[in-house]
Order: sequence, then structure tokens, then C-alpha cells
Amino acid sequence: MKFDFESIMERSGMDAIAVDELGKGWAPGVPKEGFDAIPMWVADMNFPTVPTVCETVRERVEHPAFGYFSPRDEYFDSIIRWQKLRNGVEGLCPEHIGYENGVLGGLLSALGAFCSKGGSVLVHAPVYLGFSAALKNNGYNTVLSPLLLDEKGVWRMDFDDMERKLAEHSIHAAIFCSPHNPTGRVWERWEIERAMELYKKYDVYVVSDEIWSDIIMPGYRHIPTQSVSEDAKQRTVALYAPSKTFNLAGLVGAYHIIYSKYLRDRVEKESSLSHYNSMNLLSMYALIGAYKDEGYQWVDELCRTLCKNVDYACDFIKRRFDGVSAARPQGTYMVFMDCSQWLEKQGMTIVELLKAGWDVGVAWQDGRQHGGTNHIRLNLALPFSRVAEAFDRMDRYVFNRGIEK
Repeated sequence: MKFDFESIMERSGMDAIAVDELGKGWAPGVPKEGFDAIPMWVADMNFPTVPTVCETVRERVEHPAFGYFSPRDEYFDSIIRWQKLRNGVEGLCPEHIGYENGVLGGLLSALGAFCSKGGSVLVHAPVYLGFSAALKNNGYNTVLSPLLLDEKGVWRMDFDDMERKLAEHSIHAAIFCSPHNPTGRVWERWEIERAMELYKKYDVYVVSDEIWSDIIMPGYRHIPTQSVSEDAKQRTVALYAPSKTFNLAGLVGAYHIIYSKYLRDRVEKESSLSHYNSMNLLSMYALIGAYKDEGYQWVDELCRTLCKNVDYACDFIKRRFDGVSAARPQGTYMVFMDCSQWLEKQGMTIVELLKAGWDVGVAWQDGRQHGGTNHIRLNLALPFSRVAEAFDRMDRYVFNRGIEK
């Protein structure tokens, strides 16, 4: 490979919640003496970003003025080219693209434009904790439609349940997560088409969070929600960002794609009300650097690296962790482990299990924050050696403690 995804990057003291916040508030506990922390909870990566990001930002920083500015043509051109080459998007123009201070900010701007406070919003469960908190904090009623595991262990939408709840709750707004977090499902075209047909039938506007769209396992393909029909194109606000793909969350900078002028005018008005939804100069240059030619190759190598980690983790769980199950993610770098049977056999609680991992430096995340019951969400975006070490510790000190191999 051209890029280094194997060296262990020291993040301690370098502004990383994943390691510097352990033992504080909602974070995992600090490990016991003798164990270092392996960060597997926050959904950012333990890899350095593509070199062209730092090069492009560094070049701009050499100019000693950072005053008011407007987005460069290169910013829009980079997004248009990326969407065309990565996702097959045709006809995207600068007027369809707008800046957002993060995907959740864009989500709330969109909901504010077409959903009354107190109104109901359909969301699939398990659900990304950021959605749950944002909806609750802003006075929306969350209606959950559970994803179901089929006979092959693949998460599927329950279209009957979706339709029933759209009708019963008079719902006119939905959040669609594609690929889905935390399950890692990459939706097939027919699934998106069927969901969008339901949304059309019940006059539901859709916010499609596609921040994970670049992180796809080999053999799968991201289908933009807006691409499945003309109606979907006109009723959907799609949200993207280079932050998840290139590990740039600390720079803040997402963007929306809205083809409907009616929707675009309303969303942009809503997002302008705080006077804080303004692009950061350096985040603009970070996107331009990420979406250069080198970035395309970097993402391809990243996905191959993550696939190796996912294969290893899912195989290890199946072979060694009796009573633990995990559907293999098709996208993202998160694994959602169901520990229900193991806990029942051991007579333990999920709280006790979480602590057992934290004690030996496996800094995993409580899946109840995402609507699970006895689930753990695990970030696999680490060098393979760290992934292997984490699973060895889980095997020896947690799931098979005291059992000979």
C-alpha cells in the first residue's frame, strides 16, 4: 500500500476525546495498571489523514491573513467531482450545495424547515445517539421503526412497520441513515426505492445522512438516496462531510445537497437564523485537500484496511465468543455486538461486561446509547495490531476468562 495504516499514532495529549476523556463523564473508564487504552468507542479513526489535507492547509496557513471570505470555486468543483466519481452523481451544480456546521446541524436546519416543533419524526432503530439527542433537545417526537435481522443475519427495514407508524402518527419527516449507523448496513437500491415510495405516499420529507458513504466494504456500493427517483431527488435533503472519511471532525465542516429550490430556500433560511452556520476557512481547504486525486486512492486503501479488520473481528466473535453475535457491517467501521446470550449464561449485566473490558484497556462503547439492550458498539478503525491486541484481551480477560483455549 502507498499509505501507512499500520503505524500506531500517539494521540494522547493531542486533543482526542477518544483517549483524553477516558474516565470522565460518559466516556469509558480508565484501564487498570498494566494495560494501555485501545480507543474503540468514539467514531473517529486512529489513522493519520491523507497527506494532501495537511499540505493544502499548511500552504494556506503560510498566508498570514484569515479575514472574511467566500467559498472558492475549487470547493464546489471538488465536491461535484467527488460525487460524480465516487457515487455516479450527474447534474450536481454549485447552487445545490450548501455548507453546514456538521451533519447534526444540517439535520436540525432541515427539520426546522419542514417539521413543526412537537412533530413526529420517523427514525430506524437501533439509532445513532446523536439523532436521539438532537431530536429530544429540539422538541421533536421520535418514532422508532426497528430494523430486523433476517435469516442470513442482515439488517432489514420493516416496511410494514414503517407504513403503519407513518399513518398512525401522521408523520411528515423522516431521518434516513445511509449507510446505517450503528449496524453498518449498506442499503440496496430496491430497499431505498421502497422506502422512498412510502415517504412519497405519506408526503414525508427526508433527511438522508450519508456521512458514511465513502466507507464501504469491498463488494458493496453506496446508492445516493436522491438518485433512486425524481421524486426522491426533490423531497430529500442529503448530508455529507469529509470529516468521517478523512478523520477531520475537529475541523467541522459538512455540506448539504438539495435539488429542490423550494426546500433549499427554506433550509438555508433556517440554517442562517443563528448567524453561526458559517464555513471555517481552514475546513474549506481541508476538504479541497481531501478531495484531490491522492484522496481517492487513500480512501480505497482505507476501505481495504478496514475490511481486513472487520473480517478478523467478525470471525473472532463467531469462533471464540459463545453467546455473542454481530452482523458483519457492509459499511462504516463500527461493529454492533449483541451480548444478550452471553450475559444470560454468565449471570452478568451489560454494565459489568463493559467495565470488564474497560479494566483491560478495551475502551468500547455502551450500545444502549444507540437503542440496544445488551449491545456494545466497537470501532475498528485502528491499525490491525491494535485490533488483534484488543480481541486477545477480550478473549483472555473478558469473554473466556478462566477458560483454556
